[in-house]
Amino acid sequence: MLKLLKTYLPAIILATIFILFTTVCNAQKKISNAKLRNPFITQMYTADPSAHVWADGRLYIYASHDIAPPQGCDLMDRYHVFSTDDMENWKDHGEILNSSQVPWGRKEGGFMWAPDCAYKNGTYYFYFPHPSGTEWNATWKIGVATSKNPASGFEVKGYIDGLKPMIDPCVFVDDDGQAYFYYGGGGTCEAGKLKDNMMEIDGEMIKMEGLTDFHEASWIHKKDGIYYLSYSDNHDDNMKDGVSGDNRMRYATSKSPLGPWKSEGIYMDPTDSYTNHGSIVKYKGQWYSFYHNSSLSNHDWLRSICVDKLYYNADGTIKKVVPTTGITK
Repeated sequence: MLKLLKTYLPAIILATIFILFTTVCNAQKKISNAKLRNPFITQMYTADPSAHVWADGRLYIYASHDIAPPQGCDLMDRYHVFSTDDMENWKDHGEILNSSQVPWGRKEGGFMWAPDCAYKNGTYYFYFPHPSGTEWNATWKIGVATSKNPASGFEVKGYIDGLKPMIDPCVFVDDDGQAYFYYGGGGTCEAGKLKDNMMEIDGEMIKMEGLTDFHEASWIHKKDGIYYLSYSDNHDDNMKDGVSGDNRMRYATSKSPLGPWKSEGIYMDPTDSYTNHGSIVKYKGQWYSFYHNSSLSNHDWLRSICVDKLYYNADGTIKKVVPTTGITK
């Protein structure tokens, strides 16, 4: 028996490698041929897509929710999670959190703006901005809910203490396991290290230097050892009530997750929505740009999340993403 095993073991190993290689190639081919549909969530209004690929092989979207009839961005509430394994068929995992479940939140509810999620040591951490008082703009806090599952069972554990009243949390876990926290608003983006408990800042938050026309919606991804910080700018071709709109999506690069940053320009022009907020992620060999538009409603505050493929130039800069509607490959 041992002699037979020694004789056939190399062939068995080669066959196993071939099967695994074929499986990976087929999965990547299936994704490359996927027909993207924009918007890809149509049963409800969603915005601010935060995209992550977890260990189960699925791509998850953590999105905010525009409630109809709209009242600006005041009524955003009731976070949902969506996932896919082929970029064509999306599962709505249902509501995971709403303002009534936030012990320190404003009694009027609403104002559950752009969230993010991170994973570390067996736990998923869901980060969300929510005010603690009626004067919402001065009382923002970044709440943290945790779960052992990526799309259910989240319980609010508190908020990150010591932060300024800013919005749009983003958490990036680097290859060495160190987690970094980013947030912003009012033209300022700040970042710092998170402690291992993922709920406390380790040291000081620092302003991210080198960004051009930062507005909000910071997002971090890493490619070939380079860190990319993407965000929406203050482009204001469409002024409404004295507030700038029609955000373009910009990005900057650095060799460090905390900068300093080199501004690289615009990677997406304005959509038909007054705002934009995006994320960039690689899934089964293909990079994607997630964002939102208003193509379903034709209303600035009833938005819908979308996705298009994203490509890089040879020097690592991002080719401009052209937003699409309908079904595309």
